Amino acid sequence: MARLLRHVVAAGRMVRLLAHTLAGLWTLHLRFHRMSLAQRHTAVQQWAQGVLRIMGIGLQVHGRAHPGPVLLVANHISWLDIVVMLAAHYCRFVAKSELKAWPLIGSLATAAGTMYIERASMRDALRVVHHLAECLQAGDVLAVFPEGTTGDGVAVLPFHANLLQAAIAAQAPAQAVGLRFVDAWGQPSFAPCYIGDDTFFGSVWRTLCARGLVVHVAFAEADTSRGRNRRDWAADLRAQVMAVRGVSV
Repeated sequence: MARLLRHVVAAGRMVRLLAHTLAGLWTLHLRFHRMSLAQRHTAVQQWAQGVLRIMGIGLQVHGRAHPGPVLLVANHISWLDIVVMLAAHYCRFVAKSELKAWPLIGSLATAAGTMYIERASMRDALRVVHHLAECLQAGDVLAVFPEGTTGDGVAVLPFHANLLQAAIAAQAPAQAVGLRFVDAWGQPSFAPCYIGDDTFFGSVWRTLCARGLVVHVAFAEADTSRGRNRRDWAADLRAQVMAVRGVSV
């Protein structure tokens, strides 16, 4: 009976989530072009907060994001991470090019200012690094997931350092951000994970069925490279991510 009730609740959330997504697309196509930049940022953040609210996910933010320019460097757990980061603080993402083609989500991600990268192309990586440096010089708040793939939410995979070259070139700070999903009992939740053989719909459905889910977003202090090369800086940022998440190095 309890399982059936959870599925009924999840189905209701699914319907509301679809309606919320369609409303976001309506805003994108009919109103976005008439908004100021600040209004667009607010609309994107409020839409992301609405996603979490509809899905029954509480948001706890610890610390404060640097106002920019800054490169936010976060661990990667789920397809939800972009929504979570946007709900906590507006930023522009670097994401795999495949995301652009996702139904509904791709259009919304593009509207939020997401930049796409062909992960297998060194030339495209250089293009993105150059573009990121220009955006940082213009004062933007950017976000990357340097693990390059999603993890289980417990371990933090080694960080790829390539995109940090943009912050070095722009002489901009980077800020470690730790993401952590917990269940109603405060234990790590694997419901939102999107790894291995997980399907997108399966991850969404598990998340919708979860009870008392809370995501913690912890911001460390922003810091410049201070002469470190990108690999050393990436290792230090990974250690900071684990520290703010309460994970031993």
